[in-house]
Amino acid sequence: MKIDRIETFLVPPRWLFCRVETDEGLVGWGEPVVEGRAEVVRAAVEVLSEYLLGEDPLRIEQHWQVLSKGGFYRGGPVLSSAVAGIDQALWDIAGQAYGAPVHALLGGPVRDRVRVYSWIGGDEPGELADAAAAQVEAGMTAVKMNASGLLGPIPSAAEVSAVVRRVGSVRQVLGDERDVAVDFHGRASAAAARRILPELAPLRPLFVEEPVLPEHQQQLAGIVAASPVPIATGERLFARHEFLAPLRAGVAVVQPDLSHAGGISEVRRIAAQAETYGAVLAPHCPLGPISLAASLQVAFATPNFLIQEQSIGIHYHSGSELLDYVLDREPFRFVDGHLRRPEAPGLGITVDEPAVRAAARTGHAWRNPVWQHADGSFAEW
Repeated sequence: MKIDRIETFLVPPRWLFCRVETDEGLVGWGEPVVEGRAEVVRAAVEVLSEYLLGEDPLRIEQHWQVLSKGGFYRGGPVLSSAVAGIDQALWDIAGQAYGAPVHALLGGPVRDRVRVYSWIGGDEPGELADAAAAQVEAGMTAVKMNASGLLGPIPSAAEVSAVVRRVGSVRQVLGDERDVAVDFHGRASAAAARRILPELAPLRPLFVEEPVLPEHQQQLAGIVAASPVPIATGERLFARHEFLAPLRAGVAVVQPDLSHAGGISEVRRIAAQAETYGAVLAPHCPLGPISLAASLQVAFATPNFLIQEQSIGIHYHSGSELLDYVLDREPFRFVDGHLRRPEAPGLGITVDEPAVRAAARTGHAWRNPVWQHADGSFAEW
């Protein structure tokens, strides 16, 4: 069997899909994207395809090594995301070739269902309680929210109080039986994180995500030491060596993204690495159906898995939705805040190819907002 054709599709609201076809008619799907830079990743996939055409798709590890390391300059979000989507597609093909779900090829399932959480926003606090109540009504057992909108480098007493009030309003709706995770989105400085985290502790967040930017990892050990709340990070880290510093600093939760951090192959290794430090896996995934399907395959085969992010109904979407691109929605049907284990071959979903091709004719040029502080200086979004 040989790889015969590789195509990419820019589809709304902000995704890039990759289709890999073999000369025997098997088709695998992946999702290689950097949100806001999808066109750049598309170009990277096209360059990497030069090597893959004519190759055996089942030599997944060999291809991962060559695609990731075959260039003198390695790494970074664009290249690792291009590799990630291709890797997902190759695992999808392998599962179909062997007649098994990917989790079976990874050693078999270690659980029957996967807990998921839903986003409820948080940049603006007005509708948080109502959004949390809607998720409770839908049967979800966990939600995630942004801790704040704009945040100063050393937050004032008013800013700290505002963060606590936001999380408190959600905790009041959820009660003690459900969880809330709080995302700082890299908007806080180390000083801000050390000031805010003890104030959040009485509200018992499941974890606090990305309290500082990834380039400030040298601050994580001090933040972990000062925080009674579990610390999570990793959505902007792209290889296992980049997770060493956070793990050594004592983070509790690692959050690699299956569409950014080298795909199924590398995230599986990151999870094993985290296990040796006593940390758990909560894959980042505010993306489309293929990325979520790949994340779930890893989740079902990973002992130290905690919870899965998913983007159905997320506030970033406009005009298109995750379920628009799959024929069978059953793999994404929530039951008591969980997803059941898929048993179909490959990634376990059937992509609606006509819908993808139609959407790609429209495409998208999504860009993340650029924020400014009141004085006109740049602010982290």
